[in-house]
Amino acid sequence: MSQIDSYLQINLKARHLRLLVALDDFGNLKQVADISHVTVPAVSKALAELERGLGLELFTRSTQGVRPTAYGACLIRHARAMMVNIHNARDDLRALTSGVEGKIQVGISPSWTSVLMPTALAMLRQRSPGTNVLVTEASTTNLLPDLWQGKLDMVIGRLAPRDAIDGLDEIELLDEPVALLTGHQHPLANKKKLKWSDLKPYPWVLPPAGSLLRAPFDRILERHGLALPLTYVETLSSHLATSYILMNHAIGVMPFAAASRDPTQSLHVLPLALPKLLIRPVGVMWNKSRGLTPAAQAMVDSLQKAAGQIQAAA
Repeated sequence: MSQIDSYLQINLKARHLRLLVALDDFGNLKQVADISHVTVPAVSKALAELERGLGLELFTRSTQGVRPTAYGACLIRHARAMMVNIHNARDDLRALTSGVEGKIQVGISPSWTSVLMPTALAMLRQRSPGTNVLVTEASTTNLLPDLWQGKLDMVIGRLAPRDAIDGLDEIELLDEPVALLTGHQHPLANKKKLKWSDLKPYPWVLPPAGSLLRAPFDRILERHGLALPLTYVETLSSHLATSYILMNHAIGVMPFAAASRDPTQSLHVLPLALPKLLIRPVGVMWNKSRGLTPAAQAMVDSLQKAAGQIQAAA
């Protein structure tokens, strides 16, 4: 057994993980000592013992503080993941001892929060009343790193490109097409035939740069000889997008199911076809290596049933 193997398997403790993360966060021994309620020499000694045990220099020291070496950065990355797993284990044990059936941390794209999530949560409550759910809204692109690190149990939204999801399991929920949407009072709403050039005079609501939909849509504009509109708003919020479209004679690029279902806020689909393979379906993704807890599996089952109801009502 090598020195590294021996130390990691026998001597590495949770306090070492906390030390690594704190040194990376603050980059200063004194600040780490202050938040840990110990002396600076104690922090320095703990770091020296860790480096000596591994036989590696984890941080470089200077008058400006400490910076991780390549070895340190590697170990810090794993330390963060292990700390998340330890905290998740703590929460699960607390839930079991208090009679709660589990806690699920779900990331979801804002476009689908009001469409899919309320029904799924109601179904989960009936099936597993003791399960707590923490819901975080953000773009799928921004949520995936937290899924990899174990901060989230699952992510709901447009499924990532297949070449970007190695190590993830997924289930498709909704194959909802993307459409160009306006208000019913928009000047283009009554036209049965439209050309892409007819869209030029109007403001737009677009998905943010870096989101899964934006790059494919930019390519469609280029294909039809249209430059990116000069006047546009970027948002993932379907509520904001709907309101802006209605108030400003704007055009939005959204899944139709993500538009408001309030009759007073209904939107009109423009008769310009977008490629069906513009983006992948809506689904749920989770880390294959960690799998799903019973509570998380119940959440996935509820999402599938909720999606089935939405599809049946369409």
